[in-house]
Amino acid sequence: MTTIKAYQEAIKTIMENTFQSQVIAQLNRLNIFPQKEVHFNLSIPEITAQAICGGEGVFSSAGALVVDTSPYTGRSPEDKYIVETDDSDIWLASGTKKLERPAYQALRDKMCASMGAEVLYVRDVLAGADPAYSQRIRVVTDLAWHSMAAANMFLPSDRAEPHPNPDFTLLVSTRFAADPERDGVRSPAFIILDFKEKLVLIATTRYAGEIKKSVFTLMNYVLPKLGVLSLHCSANKAPDGQVALFFGLSGTGKTTLSSDPERALIGDDEHGWSDSGVFNIEGGCYAKTIRINPKHEPLIWSAINRFGALLENVPLTSDQVPDFNSDSITENTRASYPLRFIENYDPSGMGGHPSHIFFLTADAFGVLPPLAKLTTEQAMYYFLSGYTSKLAGTERGLGNQPQATFSTCFGAPFLPLRPAIYADLLSKKLERFNTQVWLLNTGWLAGGFGVGERISLPLTRAMVSGVLSGAMDDVPTHLDPIFNLAIPDAVPGVPSRLLDPQNTWSDPSEYQQAARQLAEKFHENFKKYQDTLPESVVHSGPRIN
Repeated sequence: MTTIKAYQEAIKTIMENTFQSQVIAQLNRLNIFPQKEVHFNLSIPEITAQAICGGEGVFSSAGALVVDTSPYTGRSPEDKYIVETDDSDIWLASGTKKLERPAYQALRDKMCASMGAEVLYVRDVLAGADPAYSQRIRVVTDLAWHSMAAANMFLPSDRAEPHPNPDFTLLVSTRFAADPERDGVRSPAFIILDFKEKLVLIATTRYAGEIKKSVFTLMNYVLPKLGVLSLHCSANKAPDGQVALFFGLSGTGKTTLSSDPERALIGDDEHGWSDSGVFNIEGGCYAKTIRINPKHEPLIWSAINRFGALLENVPLTSDQVPDFNSDSITENTRASYPLRFIENYDPSGMGGHPSHIFFLTADAFGVLPPLAKLTTEQAMYYFLSGYTSKLAGTERGLGNQPQATFSTCFGAPFLPLRPAIYADLLSKKLERFNTQVWLLNTGWLAGGFGVGERISLPLTRAMVSGVLSGAMDDVPTHLDPIFNLAIPDAVPGVPSRLLDPQNTWSDPSEYQQAARQLAEKFHENFKKYQDTLPESVVHSGPRIN
């Protein structure tokens, strides 16, 4: 028995050395010449040990790894760049800038030279659960816990040995900082995507959301060119296979609402919709944890309080217990964990065509209805509008107050192609697969932020359940005179007076004023689309006359 064990250990050592040699050779081709250790696809126990021993984080009382990413506790949208390219479909989202190739190449070479002096962690993963569309991704980092984040967030490689030719490579150097004046960038931190070299550079920031969203940006570039609609949404399915999608920006409830004990979770944030159905781009969840309630969110609570989960910027008590109610580091506290930590996840990461789609918005003005049924034209209008009130903490520099924002297709910062490409794909799929779209407000009633109250999660869940159960199929509706939305007259388990927001305000005139102000913002934002869309779509939005 001892001889067999020794033989197995010897084989393992030989394979590890072989893999390491292959990875180092591939790093050399990127002008990274490692002077220290290079670790390839370490197991979670191994990578956790590296992080703890290296002082990168500590254990919580439940065994989760807890790290602090300060001062970067959210994404840095103003530090994102796309390298110049001759692709005419490229679109620069708000905040994203073009970087000239010579400047990029000089910065890339400096960063690669710097990374050679660090211990490196290399992880090969997949993005896309459907084998027909999956991309092989390599993540090279100088932090052990970043490699753990990649393992949690993406799908495991389909091969034991290194990818011979990754589709995209992410180089993440938290110890490298740009010289803004000399390097032609805005700050020491940067996120640079080069679609020609299939390379992403991330520097200075330790916030793992940059890794996650860079891969999503890559998939938003690749998939539409294959006829697949990439979606910033969560997805789940019923035992009978009925699929539901939940669109929305950070903080609107995608993760929470898709985690339903009665439905299998396909994925919580990023998906593709092909002619065969829906598939998850990721293999894990990146959930907001601020004020998480184990009673209302038991599946997520169980997933984040165990070994293998990774907590970002969650304060600990003296007993190492996570204080999920504290925002002393940031409002944007996060947890990443593999989907298998969710009891009822679907291991295939795939489903059929969606029967229902929910557009989530956290309306801080308190004027949008909690639930409204959309026509196809309205679905296009609200998809392109992507309205919500962005909550504090999801981005650097946002401040303490939420802001009304319009994000194209509910994910503008991650869309590298012209919005019309995504909108056209969505309209065709809605018509072809007879999918019903709903506007779901998870924000405020009885007044705006600071005056009214946020709609409770149990009520929101009741609305979602009413739709998915079929109880809302034939319920009469009445039209909101300002937003032109069909509001259901009744929803099982929800007081009828709450369904129409103007009924919840103490002063109807104040409601009218706030509603018209938001309607005007919709109109102003939509001007950039109206010349390229049918009049039926343009006129399906709010009415301001």
